[in-house]
Amino acid sequence: MSLDTPERLPASLADYQALAQANLSPDVAAYFLRGAGAEQTLRANAEDLAALRPWPRACKDLRGGSTACAVLGLSLDAPLLVAPMAYLPLLDPAGEAGVAAAATAQGVGMVLSAQSAQPMDHVRAEGSNCGWMQLYWLGGRDATMQLAQRAARAGFSALVLTVDAPVHGIRDAELSAGFALPPGLRAVNLDGLAQPQFAPLTSGESLLFDRVAHVLPGWEDVAWLCRNAPLPVLLKGILHPDDARQAVQAGAAGVIVSNHGGRVLDGAPSSISALPAVVAAVGGAVPVLMDGGIRRGVDVFRALALGADAVLIGRPVCHGLAVAGALGASHVLRLLLDELEVTMALTGCRTLSDITRDCLGPSPF
Repeated sequence: MSLDTPERLPASLADYQALAQANLSPDVAAYFLRGAGAEQTLRANAEDLAALRPWPRACKDLRGGSTACAVLGLSLDAPLLVAPMAYLPLLDPAGEAGVAAAATAQGVGMVLSAQSAQPMDHVRAEGSNCGWMQLYWLGGRDATMQLAQRAARAGFSALVLTVDAPVHGIRDAELSAGFALPPGLRAVNLDGLAQPQFAPLTSGESLLFDRVAHVLPGWEDVAWLCRNAPLPVLLKGILHPDDARQAVQAGAAGVIVSNHGGRVLDGAPSSISALPAVVAAVGGAVPVLMDGGIRRGVDVFRALALGADAVLIGRPVCHGLAVAGALGASHVLRLLLDELEVTMALTGCRTLSDITRDCLGPSPF
């Protein structure tokens, strides 16, 4: 579906979600919008955010208010980045380049997926705010470093190493819908490199665990990458506070609290429930970001109140791209930003530094 004029765009984020779910083919919808197993973690990501109640405040001085911030030197108009998502041309031909243009138009950041179907140089040419590049551990140090060096040459400013998906989750919806990549669609930025080989769902235990040993870095590998990569390295997929402390010790420039959008281990804690302990474990040593369950601007506010320095946005951007291409992705981001500003105004928060745990219930007095 394509709505190519602003006058025809959906009015709300909920409308975008409903239209995307209604119009995508069942297999593509399963890949982008569904989760692992019984989808307990997918639901918990949103439900646990919704359980946090922001406190309205009256008669606060909001003059000079702003949502501007900087994260690892990336200057943003708001603490939002588009999460890394693979194979976006399945949703619209504009693909990753269209989303990069959308993010740049709205002054937010973007993390390009290692499994982008479009070349990283092309994507950055369409949107310079696509400033971070995702990495998977590509079977060893050499291939992983080659991808890191390609990202540095393309002008990226940070690397995001995903560490929570050495195997695919049990994605019942994808299996039932028969999802498969169409011919010709591939992760073009990995050409000439070892491809990430996720352990198959049907493997016996010995094959599965042997495969995992080759795709999952050890902490010594993470420390090596942090020491030697040409760019700062953030770790994405941290939920346990011990892993957060280990990430800092290994030299990570930041951590991203994430359960892979509920697409890997079903039943894992929601991102928002894990966030406070990770923030405490890091102790301000590096930035802490969060993704998972962000659907409205008030959700961004909730994550910031519990200590996130910024949030990553995934599925809402998919909704926008699927419904109206790059224009839809841009509009979705604008709606999120508008909702964040409204939430801040109604809670008496003039700047991001005013958003603290006391802004959420239960009663602070």
